[in-house]
Amino acid sequence: MSDRFQNKYRIESTRLKNWDYGSNASYFVTICTQNRECFFGDVVGDKDALPCFSLTPIGVIVETEWLKTFEMRPDMNLEMGEFVVMPNHFHAIIGIGENEYNTKRDTHLDTQRRGAMHCASTNDNPKNKFGPQSKNLASIIRGFKIGVTKNARLINPDFAWQPRYHDHVIRNDKSFHRISEYIINNPRNWTTDKLR
Repeated sequence: MSDRFQNKYRIESTRLKNWDYGSNASYFVTICTQNRECFFGDVVGDKDALPCFSLTPIGVIVETEWLKTFEMRPDMNLEMGEFVVMPNHFHAIIGIGENEYNTKRDTHLDTQRRGAMHCASTNDNPKNKFGPQSKNLASIIRGFKIGVTKNARLINPDFAWQPRYHDHVIRNDKSFHRISEYIINNPRNWTTDKLR
């Protein structure tokens, strides 16, 4: 459903409502290229053989920028899960650990929750209950996409990502292991991949 903002249609957010994306949690993200164009490489081999994925120079940039993501943000206590660079998309699990930013936000949210339990509002800032929109999943993905785009366009000026990305908050160990297996097996399933 789209709403109007300043007399223009605005696409409704796909983010989970009432979830602070800076919270201590694991997230599964999928980021696709514009029009699902295959900038990153190709999967070779049939489905019965172990497939081989050949990265293009832009595919190498994607991998390098993802690894740099964790080096650049030690203050967020990030944890790298499985990830895979596919011909036209990227899958990854990223964990945001306890850190000074989400500890402050969690304290604020706990105050809100206690107030809600007593039917009293304790929200001093009704505009944004999660605080500044930095040091969260969106800021991580934004930085990653900018880094890839800047370097990829030196090779191919037509490179572009889709404007959005898909995310899923991983709720338990079973889901974490199922998604990890999905990422690991993604190259094997390329011939039937819905993102192809």
